[in-house]
Amino acid sequence: MSSPFFDLTGRVAVVTGASRGLGQYFGRALAKAGADLIITSRTVESCKPFQAEIEALGRKAYPIALDVRNYESIQKFAEEAAKAYPKIDILVNNAGCNVRKPALDVTWDDWNLVLETNLRGTFFVAQAIARLMIPNGYGRIINIGSVTSVFGYAGLSPYTASRGGVKQLTMSLADDWGQHGVTVNCLAPGWFRTEQNKVLYENQEWLAYICDRIPVKRPGAPNDLDGAVVFLASEESRYITGQTLLVDGGISTGATKATVKK
Repeated sequence: MSSPFFDLTGRVAVVTGASRGLGQYFGRALAKAGADLIITSRTVESCKPFQAEIEALGRKAYPIALDVRNYESIQKFAEEAAKAYPKIDILVNNAGCNVRKPALDVTWDDWNLVLETNLRGTFFVAQAIARLMIPNGYGRIINIGSVTSVFGYAGLSPYTASRGGVKQLTMSLADDWGQHGVTVNCLAPGWFRTEQNKVLYENQEWLAYICDRIPVKRPGAPNDLDGAVVFLASEESRYITGQTLLVDGGISTGATKATVKK
């Protein structure tokens, strides 16, 4: 993937939630573009297989334990990251979770779990890493949102609230830190198969329903995110900040066969 325009050689990228799913998609793309990685999950052991995969590509991958719901864990992670590398150039703020329930069944604890992970965790991880970036006058922060950052779905009330919050938070942080050479953008995937939603993809009726509503007529494939994350992590995105980039096959347009009549 490395090219004169999107070469990340010499850059160090933090990818949170990198033990599975989209975090690994993002990490692979950045490593293939030349970046060395700091990868996080709640346990170092869960990062080991992905660490080995990245090192097989010829890049470094340094695992650190991180629980984004715990402020002390975030501070320890940032301290260890600063000791491991003299500078951090890129943050992919990916760690997240979901509770899939009808709105009437959502509990207080469900709400707290999702919002504390997806929104509060995103902010405090960004804050901790920005403190390392700002003295160097350079940084690329990529907050991971979702098509639900701009689009609502039944059964996902806490999740859509958290992802909508990530979009708004991104704009605020971009305004705060742009003067320091740190850009902040939101990368918002559409329907990609992950551990969180794999049960849905086993339902062929649901899969056909979703594909019918995606203009390109298929869910996302892993490499559909590569170009977007590498672009936002690269020098080529230097004049782009506070934006939400949807990689969703067009589903957020709302213009589907179900809604358009000829």
